[in-house]
Amino acid sequence: MLGRRGLILLAAGGSLVLLLAAFGFQHLGGLAPCQMCLWQRWPHAAAVAFGVFALALGGAIWLWLGLLSALTTAGIGGYHTGVERGWWDGPASCAGGAGGLGGSGADMLSLDVPALVVQCDEVVWSLVGLSMASWNMLAALVLAAIWALALCKSA
Repeated sequence: MLGRRGLILLAAGGSLVLLLAAFGFQHLGGLAPCQMCLWQRWPHAAAVAFGVFALALGGAIWLWLGLLSALTTAGIGGYHTGVERGWWDGPASCAGGAGGLGGSGADMLSLDVPALVVQCDEVVWSLVGLSMASWNMLAALVLAAIWALALCKSA
């Protein structure tokens, strides 16, 4: 059974692995992220930082923040999954049009604008019927449970 430090390493390390996997899919696999995919990365980065602070400084606050970060990315992943499955509409910034790029219609026609614009309701990769957003949600819920276990362990 892992102690508190081991659980912190596992939780923060899990977020680091998911973050590196997202960058791998993007830069090595050529799968451009949508806006909501990018939103899901920030809480993982925060969880890694909170894990480092927890190990270096101690204190339950860092564990609570790590737990909150994992639940935040799980929530975004769940919301994104619903958008992908058509259960509800996504934010306007995920439409993939000029509004999503922060430009005008002329900007969209410019050769300087990237050709690949991913809409948040498009699934660009899936495994056993679950998209990356769905897998992120499930993995983040497991990481949240690990953060919670770390909170239950005595320092």
